[in-house]
Amino acid sequence: MSDRPDPSVSVIFPTRRRREYLRVALESVAPQVRAHAGEMLIVEDDPADPATERLAAEYGARYLAHGAARGLNAARNTGGAAAGGALLCFLDDDVRAWPGWLAALLAADAACPDHLVFGGPIRADLENTNLHACGRESLPITTLDLGSEDRDAEFAWGANLTLRRRGFELARGFDENLGLYGDEEDLQRRLKAAGGRVRYVAAAGVDHRRAGSDARLKALSRAAYTRGRNSRRYDGRKRTVPSLQAEVRTLAGCLVHAVRHRCGNGIVLTAHTIGRLREALAPLATPPAAADPDFLSGESGTLNRRSRASGAARDAVADVLTAPERRKLRRAARREPPRRRILVVSIARPEHAAATAATVAELETSRHDVAIRVIAPRRGAGKWANLNASLAAQPPDSEDWLLILDDDIVLPAHFLDPFVFAAERFGLRLAQPAHAYNSNAAWRVTRRRPGVLARTTSFVEIGPVTALHSDTFSTLVPFPDLHMGWGLDVHWGALAAERGWP
Repeated sequence: MSDRPDPSVSVIFPTRRRREYLRVALESVAPQVRAHAGEMLIVEDDPADPATERLAAEYGARYLAHGAARGLNAARNTGGAAAGGALLCFLDDDVRAWPGWLAALLAADAACPDHLVFGGPIRADLENTNLHACGRESLPITTLDLGSEDRDAEFAWGANLTLRRRGFELARGFDENLGLYGDEEDLQRRLKAAGGRVRYVAAAGVDHRRAGSDARLKALSRAAYTRGRNSRRYDGRKRTVPSLQAEVRTLAGCLVHAVRHRCGNGIVLTAHTIGRLREALAPLATPPAAADPDFLSGESGTLNRRSRASGAARDAVADVLTAPERRKLRRAARREPPRRRILVVSIARPEHAAATAATVAELETSRHDVAIRVIAPRRGAGKWANLNASLAAQPPDSEDWLLILDDDIVLPAHFLDPFVFAAERFGLRLAQPAHAYNSNAAWRVTRRRPGVLARTTSFVEIGPVTALHSDTFSTLVPFPDLHMGWGLDVHWGALAAERGWP
């Protein structure tokens, strides 16, 4: 057993045979790590490379190799699992850390014990580039500048990203299915859904380098095309995919910008948009790995004209095939369970008044004691802040169920009684109705399956219809003060597993 104390901080460099970049990064970081009794880890996302291993030893870094290419996020996870520090600093291998970078992070760590994520400035450094930019847009590599003062931030970026170990473990590491876009944002969304915070540390900066042929317009454009494909795919995961027409308008704007301002950056932005269009027209298949939980969709469920028509046809066939079972379910729901108290809460926008009115009318046909609270959104407040305000005015303490509805849904006839019957018959504590085929839905796990009355999964979505049993109120209510709530359903799934809720 080693008597060496655990390091105060671990600096982790994922790499893949990029020794020229890595040497510059190590030269800037190694003296700072030694001064603060830390450690450095080099994770080769490839078979072991003796030359890189010698370079790591030259600067006192530990060297790990995957044996095969598994991806950037797999390398980050390997480094995080092997590191000994309570603070994990993930740096790209093509950065140069500023003097005082590590001291600033350690000071922020001590001053902000409740924050789980730290990041700092990322300044672009294109060495001997032939890219002539007009200055109206930022340079086409990852940058971050939130000013000269420390402050809370929405996100930090992966070229210069530090996590407390407990944050890394709470998030269960980086999602290895995500490629070159959205990976660090995804992790931070999950941590923020669990109450974590992000801190921008103004003195903890790095220069993000491109050198040699990597700094030339051709290579920058090629990289931008790949990022474009990945960014469109990640938008699908978040259910924020713009229309094809919007992508075409962006492409036209990039081309006009490049010509009007004689701007090489416009050419790179054009390549990025072409990547997005390519992904829209011919998406790459990204099936979840076999070990992934079933909430990892990897695809967009937004319907177009053709898929909506085919979805309606599939629903019609499924309705015919399952009609006898649905009649039996409605008859059973007239008798069981005993009359329940159900609070329904919806934040309704004026443009969806008609849909909301139809939803209310349907819910009022239930035999249960249903209280329906529909409120207009407060200016500047997100969905969950609005829901908390509504529940503060009418707490659910005496209710059996809390039903949260979006304002753009269409409920089938006789919806509520069979839904409550099935949820209680199977002992569910978090429940949602299945999505019809003719419905936007990002996750295959939430689609209807004809002939199946109910299924238990590790995931219940935060909308468009979500039911919470009274057993969950003390844990889940009030909700985190989030705007959209991305990642909250993942957090709920983890809590359900922890507490044994089916």
